[in-house]
Amino acid sequence: MKNQLLPAIRLTLVLLVVCCLIYPALVWAGAQLAPGQGLGETVSKNGRVVGYDNVGQKFDRPEYFSSRPSAVDYNAAGSAGSNKGPSNPEYLGTVKARLDTFLLQNPGVTKDQVPAELITASGSGLDPHLSAQGAYVQVARIAKARNIDSNTIKSLINNNLEKGVINPDRVNVLRLNLALDNLASASR
Repeated sequence: MKNQLLPAIRLTLVLLVVCCLIYPALVWAGAQLAPGQGLGETVSKNGRVVGYDNVGQKFDRPEYFSSRPSAVDYNAAGSAGSNKGPSNPEYLGTVKARLDTFLLQNPGVTKDQVPAELITASGSGLDPHLSAQGAYVQVARIAKARNIDSNTIKSLINNNLEKGVINPDRVNVLRLNLALDNLASASR
């Protein structure tokens, strides 16, 4: 028994040092080299942090681009999907309610024009991006709410597109909404 107990204790102590001290120290040191020192890249407006570059947040006022829905109510501490499949009646009801709400808020848009990303949550529940189509389908509502020409808003989308190599072109919703605010400030 002594021949088995001492190696087990030694292995436990070595793994404790590796897993609880060395590995976390290496991860922390690597994070210090990343932008934001591992805290994420913040987005500021007028010297005040308004969000994080890679974490989605809710925009529900008509003069802003809507984000992708979140299964975790945009809580980064609880990143997760809904874990409900496309045949789940509760999930289908949620998606239908989101579609109905979107169509109500965006008159003139038909059901076929609404991309799935605007009515379904991402796997993390925190996706900060929309496809170009997801942004363009909202232009008429925003143009009316802000009393701005729709071509100006389309240009703003084009100027904020992140070109995809493997993925389709996409736009960061927070940055796009901040650009909208800057556009409104510049026209005053």
